[in-house]
Amino acid sequence: MAKAGPDIYGENQGGFASDGSPIYGYSHMHDSGTGGSPSLGNFPIFAQSGCPNGDINACQYTLWERMTDRINGTIHARPGYFDITLANNIRTEMTVTNHTALYRFTFPDTPTTPNTTSNPHILIELTDLPQTRSEGNITVYASNGRITGGGRFSPSFGIGTYQSYFCLDFDGATVKDAGVWSNSRAARATSLKIVPGDVRQTPSDRPAGGWVQFEQPKVNNEILARVGMSFISEAQACANAEREVPRNNFDAVVAAAESAWRAKLDVITIESGGVSESFLTTFWSGVYRSMISPQDYTGENPNWDSGEPYYDSFYCIWDSFRSIHPLLTLLDPQSQTLMVRSLLDIYRHEGWLPDCRMSHCKGQYHVRPSNMTVTDCNSTGFTQGGSNADVVITDAYLKNISEGIDWNLAYEAVVKDAEEEPPNWDVEGITQLPSKVSS
Repeated sequence: MAKAGPDIYGENQGGFASDGSPIYGYSHMHDSGTGGSPSLGNFPIFAQSGCPNGDINACQYTLWERMTDRINGTIHARPGYFDITLANNIRTEMTVTNHTALYRFTFPDTPTTPNTTSNPHILIELTDLPQTRSEGNITVYASNGRITGGGRFSPSFGIGTYQSYFCLDFDGATVKDAGVWSNSRAARATSLKIVPGDVRQTPSDRPAGGWVQFEQPKVNNEILARVGMSFISEAQACANAEREVPRNNFDAVVAAAESAWRAKLDVITIESGGVSESFLTTFWSGVYRSMISPQDYTGENPNWDSGEPYYDSFYCIWDSFRSIHPLLTLLDPQSQTLMVRSLLDIYRHEGWLPDCRMSHCKGQYHVRPSNMTVTDCNSTGFTQGGSNADVVITDAYLKNISEGIDWNLAYEAVVKDAEEEPPNWDVEGITQLPSKVSS
């Protein structure tokens, strides 16, 4: 579930891009391949070496104030690890466990901002990539620097909203000062609550978050930041972090992440000869990306707890049924089995198989030619090709991906897609079934 990475200002559907755009923070969950509005990127954190003249209000808080260029040639990336240095000479390394992002900030010996002593300052903001927060809250524990909070956000191009929660802890330096911030001003208050912009739950555009300032780091000018995430509660976000990263050992977490990726990729072997290195790089990058989504949110479903696997970020089955899912049935049949079980559990609780699902919300397809009326619309409109989860389920059945799958329930689901017209064509099922029968 955790996918840490830098967030840029610009074309940031997945958070980061290699186009040189400035970076305004590092967030802990991302989606890839959304094809529409950016998604997730909740609660970005950002580090500064200190505040000019020791004045907390001289630090940079808003996105447009703090975004900073990267130093070319400082990016190093591999499965399970990312490393980048910004123009402020702060190096940020990052890795993840299932629900927790771990960052290692290395601060310069001398801050690049004039008249600044080395008292590292790290903030977190109650926002997401597409700036959709409609409500939020944050609590700062000044004694140890822990920050917890949550917010309500909108999915990429789905319907409804979702709630996300975080728990941020630090290691490597003594807390000097802490508080919350709003707009571009900081305060030493320890809590803050954001209410919706109006009764329609429109996003509140007021920048806000929390901050912690530290004494000089104890070793190598390094501070670790651990961010547990949850869709259930702040308490569960903290529990996830404490269980998965109990000692903030950055190098050990990197090694575990790399080992997990190696196990996934080692099912493939390549015979040497006849193919260029650049082609191999493209190939392995494609395999890596095919395993990023859908995402395993098991235990993090706020809508029901059935004991079944729960996967999300199906972006979108009308695309992935012909590519990613058939590949996963070969490379990672265990995960594909869990995904099929998850699809059927969604059907069991919501009455329809999803065709696109993101952040616990149903994805919808809006595009329809301007000269097409509703009566003209067939299965190529709205849900863009009909009930494509049926194809994923059938492919799994034919390839004997079957452990724990209720095939009677699966047959019931695909028959319903074929024979019943849903109330909302935008998000599930097939449109205009009566006209298909009559033709």
